[in-house]
Amino acid sequence: MAGADPGTHINELLDRLAREAGPQARETADELVRSVVEFYGEGLARTVRLLRSAPAGADPLAVLTADELVGDLLILHDLHPEDTLTRVGRALDKVRPYLGSHAGDVEVAGLDPDTAEGPVLRLRLRGSCDGCPSSTQTVRWTIEEAVARLAPEIAHIEVEGVAEAPAAGGQPLLQIQPRPPADAPRPEPPEADGEPPHWHTLAVPALPAHDHATRVADVEGNALLLVRLPGNLYAYRDRCPGCGAGLRTAPLDGEFLSCAGCGARFDVRHAGRGERTHLEPLPLLEEEGAVRVALPELLGAGP
Repeated sequence: MAGADPGTHINELLDRLAREAGPQARETADELVRSVVEFYGEGLARTVRLLRSAPAGADPLAVLTADELVGDLLILHDLHPEDTLTRVGRALDKVRPYLGSHAGDVEVAGLDPDTAEGPVLRLRLRGSCDGCPSSTQTVRWTIEEAVARLAPEIAHIEVEGVAEAPAAGGQPLLQIQPRPPADAPRPEPPEADGEPPHWHTLAVPALPAHDHATRVADVEGNALLLVRLPGNLYAYRDRCPGCGAGLRTAPLDGEFLSCAGCGARFDVRHAGRGERTHLEPLPLLEEEGAVRVALPELLGAGP
């Protein structure tokens, strides 16, 4: 309603909903309105804080777009200074070191912006995973998360080069769903994919950036082994796939981790590959000093 007071108009719509759909629908709508107001309120509060604390001479838009929530609001209202492909490129740059550990790389094959559900991003994966199913999954989840954080408007992602079965045209495709908001229910994935992972920010002391070091972190009762090699950080389940022993005391010899229980050796930099078995790699994103890992249902499986 042009010229009408927005608050009055919202209350009129809520009252009409109560009359037409009943009091329960009105309660749900009230909660929805409160959530939207809180969401935008937090965005405004962050905008003020960011601009107040920005260094002298800093580009205000660069300061605002560096914040995920504020950046999402700018994208939602078509105010973000970077287009979709530029932000997708930045997301892929973040995951390339991780994909390299799985003997892979990724490039943009195309963007189809005019679909009914939203833009469809097509990526091409070069090499990957060396036949390890858990490695395949971690690549999928890591690409999904990185793109969703910087380009949340993407509706679907198709990745050429990773699939259990070829698509109708003969080219293997990996279908990735966009990441919903953190507080929204996640869609059920196909049965073959298992449950989607849950991403966590690790509150652990920083590992040296240019040293060989290991550390065990606990997330929701799951022990994760973090291994720092020069230039990259890796996360694995704290369990030897050969004998079931924990790896927190496993010696690190260069880029190889040796199980103290059975002596099996695993290539940390290349997805935890061993002679007969693989460590269980976990999706990991390291950005701006924060370490984020995903906890798939795989962690609870196995003997």
